[in-house]
Amino acid sequence: MTDVSHQNPKVHRPTEIQTHRVLADEEFLPFRENTFDLVLSSLTLHWTNDLPGALRQIHQVLKPDGVFVGAMVGAETLYELRCSLQLAEMEREGGFSPHVSPYTTVTDLGNLLGQAGFSMLTVDIDEVQVYYPGIMEVMTDLQGMAESSCAWNRKSLLHRDSILAAAAVYQEMYGSNTGTVPASFHILYMIGWKPHESQAKPAKRGSATVSFGDLSKINQPSNKDPS
Repeated sequence: MTDVSHQNPKVHRPTEIQTHRVLADEEFLPFRENTFDLVLSSLTLHWTNDLPGALRQIHQVLKPDGVFVGAMVGAETLYELRCSLQLAEMEREGGFSPHVSPYTTVTDLGNLLGQAGFSMLTVDIDEVQVYYPGIMEVMTDLQGMAESSCAWNRKSLLHRDSILAAAAVYQEMYGSNTGTVPASFHILYMIGWKPHESQAKPAKRGSATVSFGDLSKINQPSNKDPS
Protein backbone atom coordinates (compact mmCIF):
# COMPACT_ATOMS: atom_id res chain seq x y z
CA MET A 1 0.00 0.00 0.00
CA THR A 2 1.38 3.40 -0.97
CA ASP A 3 0.38 6.85 0.24
CA VAL A 4 1.76 10.37 -0.20
CA SER A 5 0.80 11.31 3.37
CA HIS A 6 3.48 10.96 6.03
CA GLN A 7 0.86 10.00 8.63
CA ASN A 8 -1.32 7.42 6.86
CA PRO A 9 1.37 4.71 6.49
CA LYS A 10 1.85 4.87 10.28
CA VAL A 11 -1.82 4.18 11.00
CA HIS A 12 -2.38 0.51 11.74
CA ARG A 13 -5.47 -0.90 10.07
CA PRO A 14 -6.10 -4.62 10.62
CA THR A 15 -6.28 -6.59 7.36
CA GLU A 16 -6.98 -10.21 6.47
CA ILE A 17 -3.77 -10.44 4.44
CA GLN A 18 -0.25 -9.28 5.12
CA THR A 19 0.40 -5.76 3.82
CA HIS A 20 3.36 -3.41 3.61
CA ARG A 21 2.89 0.36 3.72
CA VAL A 22 5.20 2.55 1.67
CA LEU A 23 5.43 6.34 1.56
CA ALA A 24 5.50 6.98 -2.19
CA ASP A 25 4.26 9.24 -4.95
CA GLU A 26 2.30 7.80 -7.89
CA GLU A 27 4.61 9.72 -10.21
CA PHE A 28 7.77 8.17 -8.72
CA LEU A 29 7.00 4.55 -7.81
CA PRO A 30 9.92 3.02 -5.85
CA PHE A 31 9.46 -0.50 -7.23
CA ARG A 32 11.41 -2.61 -9.70
CA GLU A 33 10.13 -3.43 -13.15
CA ASN A 34 7.87 -6.52 -13.41
CA THR A 35 7.13 -6.65 -9.66
CA PHE A 36 3.35 -6.92 -9.26
CA ASP A 37 0.56 -9.09 -10.66
CA LEU A 38 -2.04 -6.46 -9.79
CA VAL A 39 -2.01 -2.70 -9.19
CA LEU A 40 -5.04 -0.91 -7.71
CA SER A 41 -5.62 2.84 -7.62
CA SER A 42 -8.66 4.37 -5.94
CA LEU A 43 -9.49 8.06 -6.51
CA THR A 44 -5.95 9.44 -6.33
CA LEU A 45 -4.72 9.74 -9.92
CA HIS A 46 -6.55 13.03 -10.53
CA TRP A 47 -4.04 14.66 -8.16
CA THR A 48 -0.98 13.72 -10.21
CA ASN A 49 0.79 16.42 -12.20
CA ASP A 50 1.89 13.93 -14.86
CA LEU A 51 -0.92 11.43 -15.44
CA PRO A 52 0.64 9.89 -18.59
CA GLY A 53 3.90 9.37 -16.69
CA ALA A 54 2.10 7.83 -13.70
CA LEU A 55 0.31 5.35 -15.98
CA ARG A 56 3.60 4.43 -17.66
CA GLN A 57 5.17 3.74 -14.26
CA ILE A 58 2.24 1.56 -13.24
CA HIS A 59 2.65 -0.35 -16.50
CA GLN A 60 6.36 -0.73 -15.82
CA VAL A 61 6.01 -2.26 -12.33
CA LEU A 62 3.40 -4.79 -13.50
CA LYS A 63 4.48 -8.28 -14.53
CA PRO A 64 3.59 -9.42 -18.07
CA ASP A 65 -0.12 -10.33 -18.10
CA GLY A 66 -0.55 -8.25 -14.93
CA VAL A 67 -3.62 -6.05 -14.59
CA PHE A 68 -4.20 -2.48 -13.49
CA VAL A 69 -7.60 -1.61 -11.99
CA GLY A 70 -8.31 2.00 -11.12
CA ALA A 71 -10.92 4.66 -10.43
CA MET A 72 -10.50 8.41 -10.73
CA VAL A 73 -12.60 11.56 -10.80
CA GLY A 74 -13.84 12.48 -14.29
CA ALA A 75 -14.07 15.76 -16.20
CA GLU A 76 -17.75 16.53 -15.58
CA THR A 77 -17.38 16.35 -11.80
CA LEU A 78 -18.83 19.40 -9.99
CA TYR A 79 -19.86 21.07 -13.24
CA GLU A 80 -22.71 22.79 -11.38
CA LEU A 81 -20.32 24.42 -8.93
CA ARG A 82 -17.79 25.31 -11.61
CA CYS A 83 -20.38 26.95 -13.86
CA SER A 84 -22.01 28.89 -11.01
CA LEU A 85 -18.71 30.30 -9.76
CA GLN A 86 -17.57 31.29 -13.24
CA LEU A 87 -20.82 33.10 -14.08
CA ALA A 88 -20.85 34.91 -10.73
CA GLU A 89 -17.21 36.03 -10.97
CA MET A 90 -17.65 37.18 -14.56
CA GLU A 91 -20.61 39.31 -13.50
CA ARG A 92 -19.14 40.74 -10.29
CA GLU A 93 -15.41 40.88 -11.06
CA GLY A 94 -15.14 40.84 -14.86
CA GLY A 95 -13.19 37.59 -14.95
CA PHE A 96 -12.80 34.26 -13.17
CA SER A 97 -10.14 31.90 -11.88
CA PRO A 98 -10.37 28.12 -11.45
CA HIS A 99 -11.86 27.06 -8.12
CA VAL A 100 -12.39 23.41 -9.11
CA SER A 101 -9.51 21.13 -10.09
CA PRO A 102 -9.20 20.09 -13.76
CA TYR A 103 -10.18 16.49 -14.44
CA THR A 104 -9.67 13.95 -17.25
CA THR A 105 -12.31 13.04 -19.85
CA VAL A 106 -13.27 9.42 -20.47
CA THR A 107 -11.99 9.57 -24.07
CA ASP A 108 -8.63 11.00 -23.00
CA LEU A 109 -8.27 8.31 -20.34
CA GLY A 110 -8.65 5.51 -22.89
CA ASN A 111 -6.04 7.13 -25.12
CA LEU A 112 -3.62 7.61 -22.21
CA LEU A 113 -3.93 3.98 -21.14
CA GLY A 114 -3.19 2.84 -24.69
CA GLN A 115 -0.20 5.18 -24.97
CA ALA A 116 1.15 3.84 -21.66
CA GLY A 117 1.26 0.36 -23.19
CA PHE A 118 -1.84 -1.28 -21.72
CA SER A 119 -3.93 -3.68 -23.80
CA MET A 120 -7.46 -5.13 -23.58
CA LEU A 121 -8.73 -1.85 -22.15
CA THR A 122 -12.03 -1.34 -20.37
CA VAL A 123 -13.16 2.18 -19.42
CA ASP A 124 -16.52 2.94 -17.82
CA ILE A 125 -18.14 5.94 -16.15
CA ASP A 126 -20.57 6.35 -13.28
CA GLU A 127 -22.34 9.45 -11.97
CA VAL A 128 -23.15 10.07 -8.32
CA GLN A 129 -25.26 13.06 -7.30
CA VAL A 130 -25.21 14.36 -3.73
CA TYR A 131 -27.73 17.00 -2.64
CA TYR A 132 -26.81 19.87 -0.32
CA PRO A 133 -28.73 22.76 1.28
CA GLY A 134 -26.63 25.26 -0.67
CA ILE A 135 -23.31 26.18 -2.23
CA MET A 136 -21.56 26.83 1.09
CA GLU A 137 -22.25 23.28 2.24
CA VAL A 138 -20.85 21.95 -1.04
CA MET A 139 -17.63 23.94 -0.67
CA THR A 140 -17.27 23.04 3.02
CA ASP A 141 -17.61 19.36 2.19
CA LEU A 142 -14.99 19.65 -0.57
CA GLN A 143 -12.55 21.26 1.85
CA GLY A 144 -13.18 18.46 4.34
CA MET A 145 -12.46 15.92 1.58
CA ALA A 146 -9.25 17.82 0.66
CA GLU A 147 -10.70 18.18 -2.84
CA SER A 148 -10.43 21.94 -3.26
CA SER A 149 -8.77 23.27 -6.40
CA CYS A 150 -5.13 22.28 -6.82
CA ALA A 151 -4.43 24.86 -9.56
CA TRP A 152 -1.43 27.08 -8.82
CA ASN A 153 -3.00 30.12 -10.49
CA ARG A 154 -6.19 30.08 -8.46
CA LYS A 155 -7.22 32.97 -6.24
CA SER A 156 -6.78 32.27 -2.55
CA LEU A 157 -10.08 33.92 -1.59
CA LEU A 158 -13.55 34.37 -3.04
CA HIS A 159 -15.19 37.75 -2.55
CA ARG A 160 -18.37 37.69 -0.50
CA ASP A 161 -20.38 39.28 -3.31
CA SER A 162 -19.20 36.61 -5.73
CA ILE A 163 -20.14 33.81 -3.34
CA LEU A 164 -23.62 35.23 -2.81
CA ALA A 165 -24.07 35.63 -6.56
CA ALA A 166 -22.82 32.09 -7.18
CA ALA A 167 -25.27 30.74 -4.59
CA ALA A 168 -28.14 32.43 -6.41
CA VAL A 169 -26.97 31.12 -9.80
CA TYR A 170 -26.52 27.61 -8.39
CA GLN A 171 -30.04 27.58 -6.98
CA GLU A 172 -31.60 29.12 -10.10
CA MET A 173 -29.92 26.82 -12.62
CA TYR A 174 -29.69 23.53 -10.74
CA GLY A 175 -31.88 23.78 -7.62
CA SER A 176 -34.47 21.08 -6.95
CA ASN A 177 -38.10 21.47 -5.91
CA THR A 178 -37.08 20.77 -2.32
CA GLY A 179 -34.68 23.73 -2.24
CA THR A 180 -31.51 21.64 -2.32
CA VAL A 181 -28.77 21.77 -4.95
CA PRO A 182 -26.96 18.81 -6.55
CA ALA A 183 -23.23 18.20 -6.72
CA SER A 184 -22.35 15.69 -9.43
CA PHE A 185 -19.35 13.39 -9.16
CA HIS A 186 -18.32 11.50 -12.30
CA ILE A 187 -16.16 8.48 -11.53
CA LEU A 188 -14.08 6.89 -14.30
CA TYR A 189 -13.29 3.18 -13.92
CA MET A 190 -10.48 1.59 -15.88
CA ILE A 191 -8.93 -1.82 -16.46
CA GLY A 192 -5.79 -2.40 -18.49
CA TRP A 193 -3.51 -5.39 -18.94
CA LYS A 194 0.22 -5.52 -19.53
CA PRO A 195 0.70 -7.40 -22.82
CA HIS A 196 1.74 -11.05 -22.82
CA GLU A 197 1.95 -13.62 -25.60
CA SER A 198 -0.77 -15.73 -23.96
CA GLN A 199 -3.38 -12.98 -24.29
CA ALA A 200 -6.03 -13.02 -27.00
CA LYS A 201 -5.10 -10.89 -29.99
CA PRO A 202 -7.21 -9.37 -32.78
CA ALA A 203 -7.43 -11.50 -35.90
CA LYS A 204 -5.44 -10.38 -38.93
CA ARG A 205 -7.19 -7.97 -41.24
CA GLY A 206 -8.99 -9.83 -44.01
CA SER A 207 -8.92 -13.22 -42.24
CA ALA A 208 -12.70 -13.33 -41.60
CA THR A 209 -14.62 -16.17 -43.27
CA VAL A 210 -18.09 -14.65 -42.80
CA SER A 211 -19.26 -11.28 -44.09
CA PHE A 212 -21.21 -8.89 -41.90
CA GLY A 213 -23.54 -8.51 -44.88
CA ASP A 214 -24.68 -12.12 -44.38
CA LEU A 215 -25.84 -11.54 -40.79
CA SER A 216 -29.23 -10.27 -41.94
CA LYS A 217 -29.85 -13.59 -43.70
CA ILE A 218 -29.39 -15.80 -40.65
CA ASN A 219 -33.08 -15.99 -39.68
CA GLN A 220 -34.43 -16.03 -43.23
CA PRO A 221 -36.05 -19.32 -44.35
CA SER A 222 -34.09 -21.33 -46.86
CA ASN A 223 -35.35 -21.39 -50.47
CA LYS A 224 -33.91 -24.84 -51.14
CA ASP A 225 -36.30 -27.72 -51.91
CA PRO A 226 -36.14 -30.12 -48.94
CA SER A 227 -36.68 -33.06 -51.34
